[in-house]
Amino acid sequence: MKIGITGANSFIGREAIRQFLAKGWECVGYVRSLSGGLGISSERLKMKERSPKDYARLTDEDKNIDCLVALAWNGTRGDNRMVVEAQKQSFQMTMNAIQNALDNGCRLIVTAGSQAEYGKYERKITEEDVLRPNTEYGKYKAEVYYRAAELVKEYGARLIEPRYFSIYGCNDAPVTMVQSILDDMIAGRACKLTACVQMWDFLYLEDAVRALVALIENQEAGGAYNFGSGDCRPLKEFVYEMKKVVNSKSDLCFGAIPYPETGMVSIQPDISRLMATAKWNAKVSFAEGIERIYREKTDGRF
Repeated sequence: MKIGITGANSFIGREAIRQFLAKGWECVGYVRSLSGGLGISSERLKMKERSPKDYARLTDEDKNIDCLVALAWNGTRGDNRMVVEAQKQSFQMTMNAIQNALDNGCRLIVTAGSQAEYGKYERKITEEDVLRPNTEYGKYKAEVYYRAAELVKEYGARLIEPRYFSIYGCNDAPVTMVQSILDDMIAGRACKLTACVQMWDFLYLEDAVRALVALIENQEAGGAYNFGSGDCRPLKEFVYEMKKVVNSKSDLCFGAIPYPETGMVSIQPDISRLMATAKWNAKVSFAEGIERIYREKTDGRF
């Protein structure tokens, strides 16, 4: 199998390429800049520099790509999620890539969905729930899914959308909750947090990509799949678990940070469809995942 990956140097993209190559698949990674590299060397990996304006002809040189994994997206964090123009540009870039890949014979499209497509639900969310996003990011992610579903039907192709709820792991962005709080705990600084009463589900990156691989391999897989670990509990419990793993003396200042104007968000994915289709279970517990990140940080390899 030959797979094209946009955003190949992203958090998920790097791990995806590692696991795709381990399966013996050929990979073409598309990035804005080739500087820095991926730290991955293989004769079956080709990296290509592509700017957003190139996405309308993304795979013109690679007409034998079997699967396009569309990960590239700008404005995924913080206030950028409400910037209409940034989200609109990412939407158009993604749709250009999908259209081009289908025109060049690709018959499997994998988008990068998000919990943000659902909006606020204070209960477990299933793939049958109505999408009611309350951010521009969520709105445009949902629009990608709707438009891509129409396109693959027209082309006789297949669409898989993993809806990632809360992925964590080594080499994630320093501003994420897990990374930033771990840094504070390791340094012994006070940890400023929300009340952390919302329900949460963390899925380790390695497990998330294993699930993605299983869906790609399954010829019957199609549509949206919630991605989570199944370990769903109040966020405060995860924070206490992090402190225990690190053996930190940091004060935990719950309530020091207010919830955003859009309100408290709980992460409660129902993953039964993913488990049934992919024949998959999460292997890395939250404590084990935190231990791996902690070792990376304290070994100076982070």
